[in-house]
Amino acid sequence: MKKIILDTNFLLIPAQFKVDIFSEIERVCDFKYSLNVLDKTVGELKGIVQKQKGKQKLAAALALKLLKAKKVKVIKTEKGKYVDDVLVEMAKKGDILVATQDRALKKRLKVPLILLRQKKYLVIVG
Repeated sequence: MKKIILDTNFLLIPAQFKVDIFSEIERVCDFKYSLNVLDKTVGELKGIVQKQKGKQKLAAALALKLLKAKKVKVIKTEKGKYVDDVLVEMAKKGDILVATQDRALKKRLKVPLILLRQKKYLVIVG
């Protein structure tokens, strides 16, 4: 079973582009998978809800509700490490896919990625 790890900016897609990322992941993945999120990603979303205003705040609030509703597993990580660094380390170790829109992170990762195309649908690249 592959682990799909959802990055912060990926979780903002439903509010920003009105794309149901969960049904899209189901559509593109013809294998068994589990949806996961890092505890730091949840922390980033909570930070956006507390500190930002407008669309970003609403997008982060929706993302947190979706994580709870879809029962996405939260992976505990070491304190003091940056989210992208943790994702790169995890990618080196195991059988994972990372769902992200982060350009810098995409360049660093050497694993298959789940990306949004044309602001409408998801694809697996790599």
